[in-house]
Amino acid sequence: MDRSLIEKYASAADVPGRAIQGLSKKELNSAPASSSAGRWTIQQLVLHLMDSHLIASDRMKRVIAEDNPTLIGYDESRFVKNLFPEKLDAAMACEVFRMNQLLTAQLLRQLPDAAFERAGMHNERGRWTLGEMVKSYADHVDHHMKFLREKRKLMGNPLA
Repeated sequence: MDRSLIEKYASAADVPGRAIQGLSKKELNSAPASSSAGRWTIQQLVLHLMDSHLIASDRMKRVIAEDNPTLIGYDESRFVKNLFPEKLDAAMACEVFRMNQLLTAQLLRQLPDAAFERAGMHNERGRWTLGEMVKSYADHVDHHMKFLREKRKLMGNPLA
């Protein structure tokens, strides 16, 4: 595995928090219409990032610590629908995301190269190595930030 992916993963720690600075509660929960901006609000998007990266950290830790653990998928749309993201504190979610990202990166840096070949069995994806997980989650924030930037632009409050 390319160990620079760990640094890319770590460097995303502050991205969601910086991306929501200056937004009102109304802006965080508005859904500007655009096919390129996605269907979630900014609030839902940052709560999704927090949830998915907490789950990813758990999966990574189990792959590191256990032999071929079962990794359970989850329905991100149901999380957004049923876990009241509009009522939660987006800034707090960004801080949880930040701390989790930095702590997980600290753990990943300690591992020998061979550890990134360890794998678990995902109930939907099949065999998934630690290295593949790091790559996936190193790219995950970038994927969602393009939607967040578009939403801010549509609201007339572009990200600087």
